[in-house]
Amino acid sequence: MELHDVMRTTFAAREFTDDPLPDDVLWRILDDARFAPSGGNRQGAHIVVVRDAETKSRLSQLGEATVRRYIAQIKAGEKPWNPLYPTRVPQDVIDGTEVPDSFVVPIRTAPVVLVVTVDLAVVAATDQDLDRVGLVSGASVYPLVWNILLGARQEGFGGTITSMAVPQETEARELLGLPETHALAAVVPIGRPVRQLTKLRRQPLAEFVTRERFDGPPLTP
Repeated sequence: MELHDVMRTTFAAREFTDDPLPDDVLWRILDDARFAPSGGNRQGAHIVVVRDAETKSRLSQLGEATVRRYIAQIKAGEKPWNPLYPTRVPQDVIDGTEVPDSFVVPIRTAPVVLVVTVDLAVVAATDQDLDRVGLVSGASVYPLVWNILLGARQEGFGGTITSMAVPQETEARELLGLPETHALAAVVPIGRPVRQLTKLRRQPLAEFVTRERFDGPPLTP
């Protein structure tokens, strides 16, 4: 596929066929993905390749509490897990919310699940002193994750970035033997999608690209 086709058609795949993801194909995907940039080129990311069914099941379970709140907030008309607007949904309602299969089944059924972490001892979090949620350190790991998904698309496979297990980082650390300095960044199921989408819905550039200032005129061709 041409680069622009890969960029325009890499979608969040959550339903997979029974086809395996051979190690040689996974190797090619990761071998290309490793050229993603990171802060200071310190390359502090680590990838755990999980094929064991029991471990995948446990990873999916770790995210269930997070999903319950996510769904409960959506039903209440809230922006789920938003750092500016705390939830007003009672905990008993959250606890009683059903977990949709779409959030957990992909992790259980994908032939491979990649657990991506980043060593906080090597990142440059230049926003650490601001009074808001930190974002900058993600630049040292998420370009790698996106490169993985682009590479998977090129090979006829696909996946999605999930973060529902992140609040249970302590349990994930015990499950996978993660070092104390490593933060859980993403759990990425990878497999051959049941359907290969070719057209994605995204905002037009005029909706979010402006000249000179945030309130400046939209960028036009």
